[in-house]
Amino acid sequence: MTDISLPHRGRRYALTAICLLAALLYGWSWWTWGWGNSYYSAAVKSMSASVTTFLFGSFDPAGVVTVDKPPMALWPQVVSTWIFGYHGWALLLPQIVEGVAAVFLLHRAVRRWAGEGAGLIAALVLAVTPVTVAINRDNNPDTLLVLLLVAAAYALTRALRAGITPRRATGWLVLAAFLIGCGFTTKMLAAWVCLPAFLLAYLFGTSAPWRRRIGDLAAAGGVLLVSSLWWVALVDLWPGDKPYIGGSTDGSALDLVLGYNGLGRIFGGGGPGGMPGGGGMPEIPGGFQPPGSSGGDTPMPRGGGGGGFGGSSGPFRMFNEVVGGQISWLLPLALLIVVAAVVFAVRARRRGAVIVPADRGGWLLWGGWLLVNAVIFSFASGIFHSYYTTMLAPAMAALVGAGTVWLARRPWGTVAAMGAVAVTAVWAWVLISRDTSWNGWLRYAVLAAAVAAIAFLFIARRGTRTGPAVAAAVLIPSLLAPATWSLAYAFGPPDGNGVNPAAGPRNTFGGGMPAAGGRDTTGGRTPGPRPGGRGPMGGGTELTAEQRRILDYAVAHSGGARIKLAINSSAMGTAAYIMNSDETVIGMGGFMGSDDAPTADQLDRWVKAGELRYVLSGSGPERMMGAAQSRTTWISRTCTAVPATEYGGTEQSGTSFGGAQTLYRCGT
Repeated sequence: MTDISLPHRGRRYALTAICLLAALLYGWSWWTWGWGNSYYSAAVKSMSASVTTFLFGSFDPAGVVTVDKPPMALWPQVVSTWIFGYHGWALLLPQIVEGVAAVFLLHRAVRRWAGEGAGLIAALVLAVTPVTVAINRDNNPDTLLVLLLVAAAYALTRALRAGITPRRATGWLVLAAFLIGCGFTTKMLAAWVCLPAFLLAYLFGTSAPWRRRIGDLAAAGGVLLVSSLWWVALVDLWPGDKPYIGGSTDGSALDLVLGYNGLGRIFGGGGPGGMPGGGGMPEIPGGFQPPGSSGGDTPMPRGGGGGGFGGSSGPFRMFNEVVGGQISWLLPLALLIVVAAVVFAVRARRRGAVIVPADRGGWLLWGGWLLVNAVIFSFASGIFHSYYTTMLAPAMAALVGAGTVWLARRPWGTVAAMGAVAVTAVWAWVLISRDTSWNGWLRYAVLAAAVAAIAFLFIARRGTRTGPAVAAAVLIPSLLAPATWSLAYAFGPPDGNGVNPAAGPRNTFGGGMPAAGGRDTTGGRTPGPRPGGRGPMGGGTELTAEQRRILDYAVAHSGGARIKLAINSSAMGTAAYIMNSDETVIGMGGFMGSDDAPTADQLDRWVKAGELRYVLSGSGPERMMGAAQSRTTWISRTCTAVPATEYGGTEQSGTSFGGAQTLYRCGT
């Protein structure tokens, strides 16, 4: 593909500036953010306890239950805490590095396909996409997943380049498969969503004989299976004691792949009843429910059936009020570029024009990546969070980069560029107008920039040389709004919603939470973590004074018991106890509290063996789900409530989804 001209030194400086911008957006004041998603933050501490907890990704230091994802995304965070100590900023530092690395590698991949200018534009678009900025300032696994898939795309692009020897092409393809497999060990089937795009790109993006192509893909398939499933096989074939795999219905990693964390995300549900362990989705205290795409307070679907964290499923989910402001600013433009590329490819084929295989492979790779992910995310019936759409950002950025350069090098491109500016400006106006109380002025700034850009392009359409000026005219009004959202997020107050981070004025699980009176008073942002503060999932990052008294009492009176305190609560209600203690504290039931770990029989054995004496349990809604109900029944029948006066507390000792908790003494 042709490229817009840039001086060699200017290219280097431009890439450096973009990477520095990404580092600024992802890392500004990261040492003040707190702990991000406390579910993973607690697991990072627990994973430092032993080789087994590290390998399996245990949520608690005793190795009772794992997090509901494979552990690869947490391993760099664990290593960082080994080096710098257990601090929130140490957990988040690897995320910043991974985010910047993805920007850099996207440039290298797109540059080899569409030229230096396209690579720089793609890197810039990825760097300032709001959802990418939000997730890279958090410790969820999607940051590493995006990096691994962009690295795989770079390897595949190297395999497609003209003049490469067959052996080296095979090597690069196998490396791409290995990296996608690492993505599987990061977030399971989410990494495989891009596989059709990679497959088509190699099949039709190389001039190698068909026999060679099929053989290379077979070899890559073998590497993909091994690098994807080695952890699953290790877990399920492990001969000794091991943690229960959180999110599964039978404790196996394979069930997690095929159920709750795999096909369940697409088709809905997890275990029976829609959630792992057989429970349903509990109510959130206070009556709050995330809104659907219509903007009304629609109830959260049981079992995540409608993906309540990202609006209702359907063809327009990527553009709804929850997701649209995170990813869709340039999505209409990217889709139009894909359509234009298909039209021009068909016309070129009819004329008998020669299409460079590597160019075709690039369009198949990035276009397929965007379309497959967008379709699956749009129609997924399972649990869906708005930050999942960060997976669309690299492909969208690559297509916008290539498409912009393509227009900038053609005399008629200025006319198409005017249309592109108009489309993005109109859509930006719609997105911003959904909540004008948050930076509503921005829509007028975008409109003014778009009018100026269209006027410039109208004048420049008769010129013989366009290049960078046309590209700038398209990009400035197109990136003004998403860049502003990203800057506001990066330089605003720390986001207290580490479970589901999002930029912009979202009064939902996708961003800020409503204030007590129902009106958002934080500019659409949740205030930063505060001592004992609780998010919508019932969790906090620090212990209240009363929770500290409960923990200290249990530790002081447990004697030689291995487990000092067992908490019958969801993981988000347990995390603070693990994060703020060096003692062995465990949660029960995994993320939602509905996993069958530990069982009532296991609790009974621990108590009889003197390994456990104190349990903190409540009567909240999640205690009535599936396996949790049998644990709650066992506790109430077997253990004795400790009077609050013994540890200096009150009768309402703690909360779990808003329900009061009671400290129990078990055994003699």
